[in-house]
Amino acid sequence: MTSRGPSSGRAPDGTHDAYGALRIPAFRWFVVSLLAMTVGVQMQGIAVAWQLYAATNDPLALGLAGLAEVLPFLALSLPSGHWADRHDRRRLALIGIGVLVLCAGLFLAMTVALHTRGEGGAPKVGTTTWSSPVAIYVVLAVSGVSRAILQPARQALGTMIVPARLYANAATWRSSIWQFASVLGPAIGGLTFAFAGALVTYTITLVLLLIGWWAMASVRVPATTARVLPAPSARSDILEGVRFVLSDRLVLAALSLDMFAVLFGGATALLPVFTATVLHVSPEWLGYLRAAPAVGAVVMALVLAHQPPLERAGRTLLLAVGAWGLSIIGFALSRDVWVSCALLALGGAVDSVSVVIRSTLLQSRTPPHVMGRVMAVNSIFIGSANEIGAFESGLTARLFGAVNSVLLGGVATLVVVTAMAILSPRLRTLGRLDPAP
Repeated sequence: MTSRGPSSGRAPDGTHDAYGALRIPAFRWFVVSLLAMTVGVQMQGIAVAWQLYAATNDPLALGLAGLAEVLPFLALSLPSGHWADRHDRRRLALIGIGVLVLCAGLFLAMTVALHTRGEGGAPKVGTTTWSSPVAIYVVLAVSGVSRAILQPARQALGTMIVPARLYANAATWRSSIWQFASVLGPAIGGLTFAFAGALVTYTITLVLLLIGWWAMASVRVPATTARVLPAPSARSDILEGVRFVLSDRLVLAALSLDMFAVLFGGATALLPVFTATVLHVSPEWLGYLRAAPAVGAVVMALVLAHQPPLERAGRTLLLAVGAWGLSIIGFALSRDVWVSCALLALGGAVDSVSVVIRSTLLQSRTPPHVMGRVMAVNSIFIGSANEIGAFESGLTARLFGAVNSVLLGGVATLVVVTAMAILSPRLRTLGRLDPAP
């Protein structure tokens, strides 16, 4: 018999409860941490990207920034997933956020030092307060370590503070709040950097990350939450998440589809280039262009939160990723900044659909005792694709130009969607995503 109320995902009158996950205090603290941390990291990313491009005038420098962060992330993700299944997940998440706080402090300290020596003055757009991009790459590498520790622990922790019936609702709200933060972060970061400089931008980033750490420390995992920890054993345990994903063809197909879409269809890393040399608009538009995908994603996530679970999830996922590829192609061809913003917003909306479907599928099919290790594999599939995609975009932009780089990425995304629809009939016919018994 299905219970009624927040834990069942239904309102007292038996209808779909759009706010079921948000009625749980631990989940509210969880998303407050996510909100503050994401806004801070996005603001920091705007400052770093603009400073790197201004210092080098080379799109490859933007790709190298992603590579500097992703290499330590890839090296530590699987061990971090193993730690998340054997140790306190909230404590590991706090350690990961703490390292991000350290990185923000390093950016701020270097900027303060340069100002103190009289090497900066008030930073302006088109200048850099860094003596060498190498310093930025080093700090980004440290932030890659923090991501490796944080992501598996935080994602697995998210499954411990909400019941299985609310996985889809929680995934929708997490996506919505993350995307909302992605609206605020680039917009605030771009404007703050343009009018107040790097010093103020990094100060606000540091404050926000400290708030994110405090909110995560306030998360309380229910005492009734079952945790089945594996016994300490050989290195093979570290690979249990990999074996699970490889054995579940439905999960593998969904992760592969999203990974290749992100890898080939990403235009975000080249937005500073498009702002300056393709659309020929002022630097303030960089923040608006970065915010556009998140605007579309927030609107779509709010719509999804108020709808019952999707009945044809597989087909919807394929269509959403295909629409993402088309929006990227349109963006590459656009020469009007408003059209470009609209296409990026459309891409963000359909990407929100794919995020909710993939997250719900992964959480509902993964046994609790390997959740951390499976989430580590998910982080490698999806998280690393962002940075590797940034490097790929920077490299192809240097070889073929920014427009051709994004255009080829959109076409490659459509090829991947078509191939996956043919090779994975189980994904194509996937219906409603109900929690596993």
